[in-house]
Amino acid sequence: MLLMLIVFAAASQAQSQDKRLQRDAAAPRWLDAVGKLEVPTIKYEQGRRKHHREDCSATLIANRAGRYADSIVTAWHCLEAYSDLSKPIVFTLQPWGKQPLILTARRLADGGHIDADWAILRLERAIPTSEVRGLRLGRSTLSEQAVLQMAGYSGDPGLGRNGGQLTYDPDCRVTTTTYRFVSTDCLAYKGASGGAVVSMDNSGEALLQGIISQGDSDRLSIYVPTSRFIGEVNHLLALRASLLRENPSPT
Repeated sequence: MLLMLIVFAAASQAQSQDKRLQRDAAAPRWLDAVGKLEVPTIKYEQGRRKHHREDCSATLIANRAGRYADSIVTAWHCLEAYSDLSKPIVFTLQPWGKQPLILTARRLADGGHIDADWAILRLERAIPTSEVRGLRLGRSTLSEQAVLQMAGYSGDPGLGRNGGQLTYDPDCRVTTTTYRFVSTDCLAYKGASGGAVVSMDNSGEALLQGIISQGDSDRLSIYVPTSRFIGEVNHLLALRASLLRENPSPT
């Protein structure tokens, strides 16, 4: 009985310290751009190949003109074990008050290792701004104590509902900054990897500042700043724009 009381007290304390919110009608609209990513993977266990599914998050990013979005960004480690190209990567958006959008995605570029934990994917079709507005990328790394918001499909059994509910930390801070990673006191759990790290500019627009990479599911969440890969994103978007000038119907 004493052990049960200790466990219950610990669980209650953890829940009371959970500062995340579930997305609802009052939540920021930029959350519509954060989706769930399902990646079919092959891993080796005791020398045998086994099929798994990696559950992560990803964020829709705007094209250069801002009229539609057909690209997403996520964490490289979510795709690390993806090798069977016959099985599609599936991205699901659930814009508030609208029907879910379920699209396949293909990898365009990535950092290639955990120290460059980013990846860019192209969706099977473009999403008009009238359906979901993609996020613009911030250009510079935020300084310590900068205010952030962080969102993803955390797999915890509490607010995250085992990855079934989009949650976000509405008010957290940058704690330390390096070239590779930025540490924060934002709260997220496994499954939020690849999710969005956002700050507001002077006009109130949400800017994507990074991709959730690692954390301890407590007081530390680490993200890859967009400054690490914004050049690659802009290059790919410019190539896409050039192709669309020749073929004005995005696919």
